[in-house]
Amino acid sequence: MTAMPFLGTATSALTGHYATVLIFVLVGFVFAGLALGVAKLIRPSNPSPAKMTTYECGELPIGSSWIRFNVRFYLIALFFIVFDVEVIFLYPWAVMFRTLYPIAGLGAIVFWEMIIFLGILTLGLAYVWAKGDLDWVKKLTERPENGAATAALEEEASAP
Repeated sequence: MTAMPFLGTATSALTGHYATVLIFVLVGFVFAGLALGVAKLIRPSNPSPAKMTTYECGELPIGSSWIRFNVRFYLIALFFIVFDVEVIFLYPWAVMFRTLYPIAGLGAIVFWEMIIFLGILTLGLAYVWAKGDLDWVKKLTERPENGAATAALEEEASAP
């Protein structure tokens, strides 16, 4: 009959692992605090009104910060982030594809899955491009003349 280890042994081993993590975190905080303290002692401190102003892209902060931005800034940034993040998925796939290709049948499945993924991305890009959301300067939407719109509304009202 084998002797079963006491529960206290397993608990003390688990506590040892937690203690290691706690010591690691404490050493990290001490190191960060020490680095910030030494930097505060060494760096020069001579604030002036010019140094205390907000600096953004070489422009002086004049006027209100509540200005209206065109929505195209956000759209272009959003499209960039979406397509850039999707391209990041290609790198791990390429690394794994090299190891999976020799395996019978698995390489072809992984290859066609990525082709479908890239096809969906291409369709999304084509949709955004065709919609004109990638154009920086857009034409204004042409609206019907006031008289034409009134005539169309009158025709709808008179139709049975």
